[in-house]
Amino acid sequence: MKLLVVGSVAFDAIETPFGKTDKILGGAATYISITSSVLGVKSGIVSVVGGDFPQEHLDMFTDRDVNIEGIEIVKEGKTFFWSGKYHNDLNTRDTLATEVNVLENFDPKIPDSMQDAEILLLGNLHPGVQLSVLEKMNKRPKLVILDTMNFWMDSAWDILMDMIAKTDVITINDEEARQLSGEYSLVKAAKKIHTMGPDYVIIKKGEHGALLFHDNKVFAIPALPLEEVFDPTGAGDTFAGGFAAYLAKKGKFDFETMKSALIVGSAMASFTVEKFGTERIQEVNEADMFSRLRQFKELTTFDVELQ
Repeated sequence: MKLLVVGSVAFDAIETPFGKTDKILGGAATYISITSSVLGVKSGIVSVVGGDFPQEHLDMFTDRDVNIEGIEIVKEGKTFFWSGKYHNDLNTRDTLATEVNVLENFDPKIPDSMQDAEILLLGNLHPGVQLSVLEKMNKRPKLVILDTMNFWMDSAWDILMDMIAKTDVITINDEEARQLSGEYSLVKAAKKIHTMGPDYVIIKKGEHGALLFHDNKVFAIPALPLEEVFDPTGAGDTFAGGFAAYLAKKGKFDFETMKSALIVGSAMASFTVEKFGTERIQEVNEADMFSRLRQFKELTTFDVELQ
């Protein structure tokens, strides 16, 4: 199955307790498509960059068999830029700068070659832009996965509600789930979000793993305890990319397949945090992924003898 990714392709400048970077490659669509390529899934990006975006980055996508026909280049514009500083616990960060640049007037254009994508992953953009992508598809994809954030809940609630109603899977963090639903309990929050439209609700809990809700079923996974956590930027996008790519590979969207997809997403995200930006995820191959999945299995499999 083909995966269409709509999201930012950007520059990031990151500072953590372990060091800092100049402008490096970032953006949700970047992490998602690199992750998909590790799983051998064909993906295409719909995004926009400025004339300052280096050809070598575009070549990297092409080398990974990522379709970039949907990346618009605004020659006289500048690429989206985000700069942030993480605190010692790496769970909290301060945004130092956000320069929206060409993303401000982004009007997504879906190339004919990606119109038949069965899975659509809508990265964290204005819900109006996300909705417009769905409207521009010749036919509705089999699965629509939505990533959003509290900023849109504060500034574009009504359009966000329209978008959520057309979504099959929503991925948000625990704080956002509580804000969206008005419920403190995540089980109650997920039930309420189900009524808004999505069949599946994924609640990300950062270093504490993730939860998958469907009907009255819940599946929980831990995050892998790592020796080296260098930079959490892009971990959530890598998670979404691994999740969506696994579903594309299997061609099934039932609860059991989603459970496995959640683990693949979490395993892939555990690589991203080991180095700055996309550096680590670009090094990962299929053998690395299988090795990490085995670690997950060892972490979570046990037999309890009560007698």
